[in-house]
Amino acid sequence: MKKLLALIVFSLMGFCSLAQGNKYIRINNEYYDDKRVHFGFLFGLSSSNFSMEADPKLEPSISPRNFGFQIGGLANYSFNRFLELKSGVNIALYDRDITFIQPKPAEDINIARESTWFEIPVLLKFKSIRRMNHRMYVLAGSKFGVEANVKKNSAALSAQTVDFALEYGFGFEGFFKYFKFTPEIRFSHGIANLYSAPSVNTNPYFKVSRINTHNVTLYINFE
Repeated sequence: MKKLLALIVFSLMGFCSLAQGNKYIRINNEYYDDKRVHFGFLFGLSSSNFSMEADPKLEPSISPRNFGFQIGGLANYSFNRFLELKSGVNIALYDRDITFIQPKPAEDINIARESTWFEIPVLLKFKSIRRMNHRMYVLAGSKFGVEANVKKNSAALSAQTVDFALEYGFGFEGFFKYFKFTPEIRFSHGIANLYSAPSVNTNPYFKVSRINTHNVTLYINFE
């Protein structure tokens, strides 16, 4: 009898330890992937600048990184549990400039362009297997952009108003009770030449032959 009682006590202790080590986790939005179309909104914080080609005899130049801000809506279409088409419309604010370094004691020449853009990304998203309430993904595609407004005192940097870029990145999906929270890092490389020669040859920018956009953006998506 004592041996049986001891066996029951040890069995109960083992069961309690097992229960504590395997705490129940609620599965949020369990049937999320059964729905083909999902809508949401996003916020983005960008680090943006220009890549540039110029006359080799031109003064040394740099395009420092400046912060930009984005807000927009998104729409996702799921082909299956692992492949998704992601798109939407974003409004983006960018402040990009180029600094031409002058021999001292002359001051460096800085030209800038602060503007608002409408952007439409089209991306394919490849998702991992869902683990409880989270999963990882990678994505790649393109982005079309149209410049809508240029700040008057920052238009010294002449540029085209239509851009096309290649984009790729990765992210993390976290499922909560009423929504899906998705932080994402995305890299964007413009392939359209935005250079537009200034009307008056008054600065080194006249000798530039090509400028392209480059962004690194942290997106916060809610669906």
